[in-house]
Amino acid sequence: MSIYSLEDKQLLAITPTSFVIESIFERDDLQEAFKNNINIIAPDCMVIAEEFSDWQGSRKRIDLLAIDKQANLVVIELKRTDTGDHMELQALRYASMISTMTFEDAIEVFRKYKKQNGYPNYSLEETQHEIEDFVEVNIDESGFAEDVKTILVSQDFSAELTTSVIWLNERNLDITCMKIQPYNDNGKILIDIQQIIPLPEAEDYQIKVRRKLEEKRDIRKDSSRDYSKYRFNDMELGKGRLALEIIKYHFNQYRNQSIDALINDFNNISHSQPIVENLKVAQDHARAKGRARYFLNDNDILRTGDGSQYVVSSQWGKVNIEEFIEFSTDTLGYEIEKLLTSNSPEKRKVQIEDYEIIQLEDSTILISKNSTVVSAKPVLRYLSNQFNIKLDNGSGNQKNTRNLGNEIINAIEQSKL
Repeated sequence: MSIYSLEDKQLLAITPTSFVIESIFERDDLQEAFKNNINIIAPDCMVIAEEFSDWQGSRKRIDLLAIDKQANLVVIELKRTDTGDHMELQALRYASMISTMTFEDAIEVFRKYKKQNGYPNYSLEETQHEIEDFVEVNIDESGFAEDVKTILVSQDFSAELTTSVIWLNERNLDITCMKIQPYNDNGKILIDIQQIIPLPEAEDYQIKVRRKLEEKRDIRKDSSRDYSKYRFNDMELGKGRLALEIIKYHFNQYRNQSIDALINDFNNISHSQPIVENLKVAQDHARAKGRARYFLNDNDILRTGDGSQYVVSSQWGKVNIEEFIEFSTDTLGYEIEKLLTSNSPEKRKVQIEDYEIIQLEDSTILISKNSTVVSAKPVLRYLSNQFNIKLDNGSGNQKNTRNLGNEIINAIEQSKL
């Protein structure tokens, strides 16, 4: 499509040109212009990094990295060519590489960006608040970067590229193509910016179609999130805080033991890092990596009689917290109540003796006794004896709670036929 100027009732064509002819460069010109006017190509987005390359084993760089109002990451790639130069492959590569970024990573990345752009003394706290103020979701509850979106910006795109992008979008990726065509109007450069994929006039319809295809994906995504809460010592706690409070309580109960003995109590629990670490070591690690992986607030620090200070890991997921809870109840004898706060819908429910056993769609097993939630593993072991169900699988390893619970529910249902 051409652009015309209206002069004396005449339409005069403005000469199309190219960024190469006009000596307009990707990084020095286009990237700077779009960085300062991001809403033109990425509405409701905020840039958090440019020339992002914070990964090992690769020199690839993302031109601009942004975040949208739903706390999703947005990869923006710029090309000044008239074909797009295989940008769809870059989109897949960058989306996969950036998908593991945590909120803590994003805070540090954004702080570096702010420092590079006129805010040399910007703190991590200021950076975190700016992100939280921009997004429209609670990141703690909704999660961070559940999806990665991609925006490809080029003077034009080859038919091969556009076909690939349409195919990828039909399979639940989120890639937008923006065409930027320069014109030379007597020495003044004009740029026509158009969204060509998805077509704006068909975007609402395409979104509705894609929503139907995404229903199963959304169910799986929701069920993979774990918002479980636990009650310990009259406190309602999430996974990380539960581990912290149990360890703090255990340390206070056995102050007469050596610190090494107390730490050793938790050494057999699977974890990617020491569960209890020396405060200075944890602080040095946080400074080196730009993020803390331990509870470092003053009131969370474990202090021994000789003045030593230790901290507890804040990195807990579904698997290791269940192992930690099992150890805390079976070995240490602490009472922990799991509250029914999972987002996964209920799949089936059985009753036996005083127990109610619930299996959720994500296969989680919840057990209550007289309306009080109890630790699942001991009950499942007890019931397995009644139904002659083996505790070990074919490989000789102990069955996890989900597999054992599924077999026991099957056995209970069969016994009532």
